[in-house]
Amino acid sequence: MTAQGTAETADNVEAVSGTKPFSAFEWMIAGRYLRSRRRETFISVIAGFSFAGIMLGVATLIIVMAVMNGFRSELLGKILGINGHMLLQPIDQPLTDYDEVAKRIENVPDVISAIPFVEGQALISGPAGNLGGLVRGLRESDMRKVPLVTSNILHGTLDGFDSGKGVAIGSRMAQQLGVTIGDNVTIISPRGNVTPMGVTPRVKAYPVTAIFEIGMSEYDSTFVFMPITEAQGFFRMDGKVTGVEIYVLDPDRVGEMKAAIEDAANRPAYTSDWRQRNVTFFSALEVERNVMFIILTLIVLVAALNIISGLIMLVKDKGRDIAILRTMGATRGSVMRIFLITGASIGCVGTIAGFLLGLVVCLNIESIRQFISWVTRTQIFDPTLYFLSRLPADIDSGETVMVLVMALVLSLLATLYPAWRAARLDPVEALRYE
Repeated sequence: MTAQGTAETADNVEAVSGTKPFSAFEWMIAGRYLRSRRRETFISVIAGFSFAGIMLGVATLIIVMAVMNGFRSELLGKILGINGHMLLQPIDQPLTDYDEVAKRIENVPDVISAIPFVEGQALISGPAGNLGGLVRGLRESDMRKVPLVTSNILHGTLDGFDSGKGVAIGSRMAQQLGVTIGDNVTIISPRGNVTPMGVTPRVKAYPVTAIFEIGMSEYDSTFVFMPITEAQGFFRMDGKVTGVEIYVLDPDRVGEMKAAIEDAANRPAYTSDWRQRNVTFFSALEVERNVMFIILTLIVLVAALNIISGLIMLVKDKGRDIAILRTMGATRGSVMRIFLITGASIGCVGTIAGFLLGLVVCLNIESIRQFISWVTRTQIFDPTLYFLSRLPADIDSGETVMVLVMALVLSLLATLYPAWRAARLDPVEALRYE
């Protein structure tokens, strides 16, 4: 503040000792300190870097957490959409009464459907190459209960699936095998016929009647669906199934429903839920998410430390102004609040700007990814590495509020020491800064 500026505020500080906390006078002085002057350019640059650091830190935290939430939600939706929430497998005796077992399980409250299936690994061969695949036999009526597949049919149809003796394969498998609707794929199973010369692999050709695209590269290049009766014959499981997949209303409550489902099955069976089958995968995602949050929080912390250094320099530069204000009647609390407002304004505005920037990026994350890929001519989000064919972003309101509160608290804490240092100077000591 210049001598002329101080004179202009003389009327406002006539009885400063009696002003209310955070009065217009304090906001006016703090606002002047935030505006750049020729001799204060360096301090303004530090304040600008502090603002940019907090903005980018908050935006980065929001974007990364949203992408990781979206990644987990998408994977969870794909995995549970095709594999079921709970799996029941027979113990001691084959599962031949699967229709009765499925009906009893479907009568359990909150159970959506129980689907018997036959499953086996096989080699899938086409004109362009060979792939290892997971062959799953289902009835057409049960296929309709798996909307993740039936609602994502790209070519062909599932009508007459039971009687057509054809197969439905993923889009990536079709591309790698070089087949389309009507073409044949050869399925080879090691569990074949026993002959005097040993076990011979079972080989059979099937026409492709449908091509689906789930959006998860691993499933689109691995799964093959065929009629359950055909799968039973191919894998030599006449009258038997591999197990029963169970879909429930709330996947997070499968642990509570396990006992009721086992009682309804009324036979020796082993049940496992989606958490047990994917515990390693989702635990790794959770650990990575927590570590990323801690690392990115350091960006906001560094920006907050910049506020401390900038305010300390501002206090040193404004020593004469502090002396004048104290002489005119400003209390220690008033001086402290002026510098609190100055530092907190940088943090608050930076946090709001970071929130808006993060929100805009999250809402347009896939378009941004495609644009960067087009500019750099590289594949930014390779589906073969990240499983998903698009970059997801799911903004969690609770996490976003936590990030904003953390940034605001860090910014406020960063202003406390410089503001306290300014408030504890008496007029005589303050003049020594000049």
